Amino acid sequence: WGSGLTVNGFFLNNELTDFSMVPEADGKPAPNRVQPGKRPRSSMAPTIVYDSAGKPVLAIGAAGGSTIIAQVAKALVGVLDWEMDVEDAIALPQIYAPGSRVAIEAGSRLEAMIPALTEKGHAPTVAKLPLKANGIERKSRGWIGGADPRSEGAVTGL
Repeated sequence: WGSGLTVNGFFLNNELTDFSMVPEADGKPAPNRVQPGKRPRSSMAPTIVYDSAGKPVLAIGAAGGSTIIAQVAKALVGVLDWEMDVEDAIALPQIYAPGSRVAIEAGSRLEAMIPALTEKGHAPTVAKLPLKANGIERKSRGWIGGADPRSEGAVTGL
């Protein structure tokens, strides 16, 4: 999990890279600069969905830097709006639009959207995105897990 490294039982990650390594911008301190006691801006988005009785029914998270929020949102829409199983929702092709850029998962059926996006003034790129979402969903038959088939993750049960 994570970096695969632990210290005293705690997993290490690369969250320090979420800071701006340039401490100043235009002669002013960068808002996301490294500084003691400060937390970096982050795309981490572990998400738990509860039912009306307050019981957890779905948990989704992802690795993949700035693509995390898009991965989690896609899976949530798949499960909650389209009534897909969590694994099928995670496996949906990914479109990622940070700011004014649009990236489409290479080799996916979403590549067919490129002409329409270009016609609307976008300049989409096709990229191998770092997709690594995982989730677990409560069903009537128990908890069902899902791991992104494009990553090294896997689902196992107890």
